[in-house]
Amino acid sequence: MNINNNATNVKKELLVRIARLQLAGELDSRKINRIPTEMRPSGEPPLGCCTYHDRELLRMRLLARMGISVENYNDLNDLDDYAREALDRKSPTWPMITVLYEACNGCVKQNFMVTNACQGCFARPCMTNCPKGAIHIVHHAHIDAEKCVHCGLCVDNCPYHAIIRITVPCEAACPVGAISKGEDGHEVIDFHKCIYCGKCMQECPFGAMMDKSQLVDVIKHIMDGRKVSVMYAPSIASQFKASAGQLERALGQLGFTSLYEVARGADICADKEAKEFTGRIKRGDKLMTTSCCSAYVRAVHIHVPDLDSCVSETRSPMHYTAEIAKKDDPDCVTVFVGPCLAKRREGFDDEFVDYVITAEELSAFFEAKGIDVSKMEPVEKTDLPSASGRNFARTGGVAEAVRCRLENPEILKLDVINGLDKAGMKKLKFYGELNAGRAEPNESTGNLVEVMSCEGGCVAGPCVVQKLNLAAIQLDKYVGEAEKKKS
Repeated sequence: MNINNNATNVKKELLVRIARLQLAGELDSRKINRIPTEMRPSGEPPLGCCTYHDRELLRMRLLARMGISVENYNDLNDLDDYAREALDRKSPTWPMITVLYEACNGCVKQNFMVTNACQGCFARPCMTNCPKGAIHIVHHAHIDAEKCVHCGLCVDNCPYHAIIRITVPCEAACPVGAISKGEDGHEVIDFHKCIYCGKCMQECPFGAMMDKSQLVDVIKHIMDGRKVSVMYAPSIASQFKASAGQLERALGQLGFTSLYEVARGADICADKEAKEFTGRIKRGDKLMTTSCCSAYVRAVHIHVPDLDSCVSETRSPMHYTAEIAKKDDPDCVTVFVGPCLAKRREGFDDEFVDYVITAEELSAFFEAKGIDVSKMEPVEKTDLPSASGRNFARTGGVAEAVRCRLENPEILKLDVINGLDKAGMKKLKFYGELNAGRAEPNESTGNLVEVMSCEGGCVAGPCVVQKLNLAAIQLDKYVGEAEKKKS
């Protein structure tokens, strides 16, 4: 779903309002209770059944934006009570995703519907191609729901596009089947299956799937005078129309005391993966996969265990950058900024990462402080990471960074899995079968496989603020800065 929609707009407005109150020292005051009424005043047409229901949903959405699970919501508590809970917590709470059941539409199960565009044509391709005889035609096509197996051949064969597939967006987007309907018809996430790719959040048109923000925690540490080190991913540099120097100036204006490009960690990651790949091929391994995408790594561990031994043992760029930050100042609070929900999950298990915030949250923080990144006086940067390190943010960038570091690049045969949708998972399982000796290689089989959970790479993550085509242009400029400096 396009990032320009009402759900993302409301999410940002809530984040901005929370940040403004917190920066003013008023988050735990009665002012937070007014936000739902201010956003949905009387007299305006409601988005749902009524204005009062809209306001109640906003109250619950505010919980997630403060890092609290809406499953714990009690309408007898005021929002300032929850604000104090958020300000008092010592660390983020589990799980990272919370489901707003009151907003969930309880969509009907996937089915197919014949529209009035049907012409009842003589060829009858929908009927003749149906493998179960589920379609009969009387003036126009009719589908027998009892016989239909949801193969979609009727949709594919109708020359008028008169048959449509009605999906459950979050279920259809989940590549690993981690979302299903509960007994009440609303969606439930199985966190034992979930890989935290964030696709359900991207695709739910009701904004019912929500990540729990850590922005309140980060602002609290900054306002308390702690040394807070920010580590921004290459994909974050693609989200703002500014140079890296301007972005770093703006981050300093937010109160971060030390700034690190995660592209530095990407250089370390690429160096290690190139060395590891060479060693694996020499010892006779069939293949190695990259390891920087934590959603993919979790997908392998849970859903494709046959491929587990092929995942690079190298840690992620986030890890190596956080390690540098902690080495520079062991007492600092480390904050990774990326477009990714899976990185927040990885951060829970990384001893060097304290918090993970998203591009959406950083953008809201800038707005709350009145900072226009594009108008900042740039910081003069001298010690730049490599262009290939900065290019980790797009599909193919990781593999290219490894390739250019190989002493004998002729040993490499590259394959790229660009996005973990259903087709991506199928390809992943093929490589698992290959590693287990149950499948044979073909002409496109690689011995180095780059896997990106998001199609297009991290620049297309679930928590971005920039459309992919514009982010790609900005990333080119960011990478070009490093190339120009090198030349």
